[in-house]
Amino acid sequence: MKVKIATPAELGLVIRAARRAQGLRLDDAAAFAGVGPVFTGDVEHGKETVQLGRVLRLLKQLGLEIVIEAPDAAAGELAALRSRGLRERKKRRKPGVASTREA
Repeated sequence: MKVKIATPAELGLVIRAARRAQGLRLDDAAAFAGVGPVFTGDVEHGKETVQLGRVLRLLKQLGLEIVIEAPDAAAGELAALRSRGLRERKKRRKPGVASTREA
């Protein structure tokens, strides 16, 4: 079944439905996914500020996956980005803190 997700609350409902359909208690699903029951409850209730990596672990444990429909025009750019891989981000300086070069 494909379900269009537009909000964290809609994602939470799908996760809860999948968990219940598998006969899993919230704390058991959380433990199997390596996340806490409070986190799992937050996700199921549509909390907007949860950590994406942990949500993906929960989805995987429940046999769910996210599929993105990207425009065909993005295919070439996506292929180029995948071939280069992710680069490490530069660390940001805290405001008001002078670097060793400026001192």
